[in-house]
Amino acid sequence: MGKTRKVAAKSSRRWLKWLILGPILLVLLVQLYFFVMVCWYAMFNPSSTSFMRQQLAALQEKNPEAKLKHQWVPYERISDNLKRAVVVSEDSGFIEHGGVDWEALEKAYDKNKRRSKVVGGGSTITQQLAKNLFLSGSRSYLRKGQEMIIAFMLETVMPKRRILEIYLNVVEFGRGVFGAEAAARHYYRSSAAKLSPAQAARLAVMLPNPRYYDKRGVTNYLARRANAIQRQMRFAELP
Repeated sequence: MGKTRKVAAKSSRRWLKWLILGPILLVLLVQLYFFVMVCWYAMFNPSSTSFMRQQLAALQEKNPEAKLKHQWVPYERISDNLKRAVVVSEDSGFIEHGGVDWEALEKAYDKNKRRSKVVGGGSTITQQLAKNLFLSGSRSYLRKGQEMIIAFMLETVMPKRRILEIYLNVVEFGRGVFGAEAAARHYYRSSAAKLSPAQAARLAVMLPNPRYYDKRGVTNYLARRANAIQRQMRFAELP
């Protein structure tokens, strides 16, 4: 009986160890996967992202033949007007920070606390890219934490220029519209290389809620905000 109890106790300790270590190992494996993919994207262009796949699935529920509008263009073929407009609108400290803007996060946390729910994230361009590439659009502190970890990976592996290049090629600009080239053709029948300051500013303003503006068009707020961004674009520093 004593030997049996010892065997049972040893087996219980083994199971307890794996109950503790199992989730930790799983989390580490997930982080390793993200890091390997970040290293891959540092050299090779992503053909799709988590956000793209989610939206394509949603579109194909209504129309099985639906396709996304997306065309990759290199950094040099994206107008500096759009680069400057996006930096001004989305992340004025893009050049300086290491992936996370702690001051913006603190302001977002205070705002969420006042409203008793997650309504803003204070995300940088790098964090938005992390979310677009790998995560979902859900709002939670757990997802925000993962987003920050991936953002640090991106900043460690990639130069700012590459981060901005990927971001501008995969970010959502409308329903089924992803990337600067598709956006320029969808809204202006032009190319990403030929976007004017006014056009670029309007596209940048759309980013927080692209499907809304795709449906509604130019609202009073969008026009006012775009004018404000256009006035600041010449001060934006680019990688």
